[in-house]
Amino acid sequence: MALQLSIAQASASGPREENQDATRLVTPEAELAASKGYLFALADGVSQCADGGLAARASLQSLALDYYATPPTWGVAQALDRLLLAQNRWLRANGGGQPLLTTLSALVLRGQRFTLAHVGDCRVYRWHADHLQRISQDHVWDQPGMQHVLKRALGLDEHLLVDYLEGELRCHESFVMLSDGVWSTLNEQQIGAVLREAADLEEACNTLVRMAHLAGSQDNASAVLVRVEQLGANSLGDTLAQLQQWPLPPALRPGQTFEGWQVESVLGQSRQSLLYRVRDRQQQPWLLKTLPANRDQDLAAQQGLLMEEWFLRRVAGRSFPEVHPGSQRQHLYYLMREYPGQTLAQHVEQQGLLALPQWLDIARQTLRAVGMLHRRNILHRDIKPENLHLGNDGQVRLLDFGLAYCPGLSEDGAHDLPGTPSFIAPEAFQGHGPTVQQDLYAVGVTLFYLLTGHYPYGEIEAFQHPRFGTPASAGRLRPDLPDWLERSLAQAVNSDPRHRFETAEQWLLLLEQGEHQPQALRPRPLLEREPLKVWRGLALLSLLLNLILLISLLKA
Repeated sequence: MALQLSIAQASASGPREENQDATRLVTPEAELAASKGYLFALADGVSQCADGGLAARASLQSLALDYYATPPTWGVAQALDRLLLAQNRWLRANGGGQPLLTTLSALVLRGQRFTLAHVGDCRVYRWHADHLQRISQDHVWDQPGMQHVLKRALGLDEHLLVDYLEGELRCHESFVMLSDGVWSTLNEQQIGAVLREAADLEEACNTLVRMAHLAGSQDNASAVLVRVEQLGANSLGDTLAQLQQWPLPPALRPGQTFEGWQVESVLGQSRQSLLYRVRDRQQQPWLLKTLPANRDQDLAAQQGLLMEEWFLRRVAGRSFPEVHPGSQRQHLYYLMREYPGQTLAQHVEQQGLLALPQWLDIARQTLRAVGMLHRRNILHRDIKPENLHLGNDGQVRLLDFGLAYCPGLSEDGAHDLPGTPSFIAPEAFQGHGPTVQQDLYAVGVTLFYLLTGHYPYGEIEAFQHPRFGTPASAGRLRPDLPDWLERSLAQAVNSDPRHRFETAEQWLLLLEQGEHQPQALRPRPLLEREPLKVWRGLALLSLLLNLILLISLLKA
């Protein structure tokens, strides 16, 4: 089920020599539309500036091109804000000493939601069930005679302030975008009458523009109409499953060839996934991940596998497993490169707790990987020693994106409780949705465990309702731990998310700065520093107590 829209636009210069309005309608291919949405924009260049038409056209051209080049996992408002701030700087730098100004309204429709970015005095309405609702605010001075003087526009101020509005789409509703050359002449009753009586959107757009000029508008007049014919999928996973309706692979046997891959062995099987080791034609090892045969009708599991691959492709780098292009596949699976080494859980089980220098290196690598995820608007939600792979080359890689979550793209099961209980943050048990702080809490518990072999709040079992009091002290379990490192771990696993690190980079900076500070260890107990003196003192105290007891008995 893809989002289906009808669109139309119209623009006319009217009595003016130049049309300084600009419109832009972008309808990308299906997968890109599912992640980034459909973009519709209207700009009205300010005629009193150096070149209002240039400002309007350049701003929409830049927005249309650059919006779809932003990371697919960025939120819509996040991407629009970055681009509009950059365009504001460009306008201020290229006016040749004169202001280069334009108003702009940009509307993105994606799945079942809309996002509006607005600055200036174009107007945006929603038309549904014969009701016209304005959803934008005019950024003009509210004094007599100044109603058309802008107090906000692209290029006007060094610090741009944009209005953002997000909401749920309704089937068969329309969005109406009008320049001030239309709405300042036609009232809302007249606009509603046109929308009600026009045979289609194109006729409605042309009628609005023509009526505005017939009614005396002396300005350029532009209209953009977008009607929602069918709501889209609720998540990107839904769309991917619809676009790529592959069957599950048959049961694979060691030695057989499957779609050009030589099957070597079954590495693991669970209720959620099935993992094979395969080799390509160059005999390079890969891991083929698919679903067990009993999940062939499980749409949610299929969506999850496709989303896992989609996320991994968009976080490519040394900190994550490489994903094979797999362009010729005919079944539902994906391939990632196999690296020699072991998970950190296996490392601790086989070789014991990490030495402090190795632990610091692993902590830094882990935080870099998690920070990269968060900058791409992805939350992992299952960080633990089993999902951190230490390669023979010393590289730490973050594995298993089966529970990864991207706001706006993932299914809205944000209040589920995914992950491994001992690594789940306290607020998640209370029903809070996924956050950066919850991922960082899981990193904190992971690093605490790799250093001490214990959990800061004890091991938590499934279906348990834990209570989080005071966490265990890492320093008591590892006397060689410097005070500043103990404090950083305590901050990372604080039960209150407000007292944890705000970002992975903040924690990473502390580790990198602290490493170059004097390694001031906490004072060791007297028994460790002067064991002979302690035992001598205890022996003398014992002798004294015995003498006192003996004297008391003799007197008695």
